[in-house]
Amino acid sequence: MVHGLPSLDGHVVEAAGRTDLAIGRDLLLAAGVTADRIDAELGAVAGATVEAFERLCPRDLSNKLAPGVFALLPKLASRPHQYQLSLVTGNLEAVARLKLDRAGIGGYFPPGQGAFGSDSENRDELPAIARSRAALPAWPRERTVVIGDTPRDIACARADGVRVVAVGTGPFGVEALADADAVVSDARALLPVLEDWISAPE
Repeated sequence: MVHGLPSLDGHVVEAAGRTDLAIGRDLLLAAGVTADRIDAELGAVAGATVEAFERLCPRDLSNKLAPGVFALLPKLASRPHQYQLSLVTGNLEAVARLKLDRAGIGGYFPPGQGAFGSDSENRDELPAIARSRAALPAWPRERTVVIGDTPRDIACARADGVRVVAVGTGPFGVEALADADAVVSDARALLPVLEDWISAPE
């Protein structure tokens, strides 16, 4: 226990679409830990989070994937001249990598790519970080699409000036995701949207 708290039970903060460290910060603030102490122990909290997740994470997370993801990823990966896959998530990278591996899709997201909650507490900064890692100079905005399932995913795309497709299989329904450039009911409908954008004239 980094901060000596027996439990954070009873403290509820908004979590959907946020980074792990931002969620942890709000929980600790709600429990009475000062901002200075949180900042001083941020690395220790991140390390303890990863350790706990490695211990508690189920061996098989394939049943947690959104419908259609297993079919979509091979199709995108087979066309590297058109698509480059990159993970953008609020999870700490070690947590995200373990989730991907145990869901059976880790091979589609190579090390050194993407952006994670361990890169910044601010979710809005993550797409630009991922673009910077995808190419030198940074992967162009006009060829970047964020795919997400929360309003914060839409917001982070807007913050970086890139397009966004929202998928209505997460905690928010299609109506709550209407600010995206496109909204689909599940991942099986993503490929036609992406192909349409690629084929559209500049």
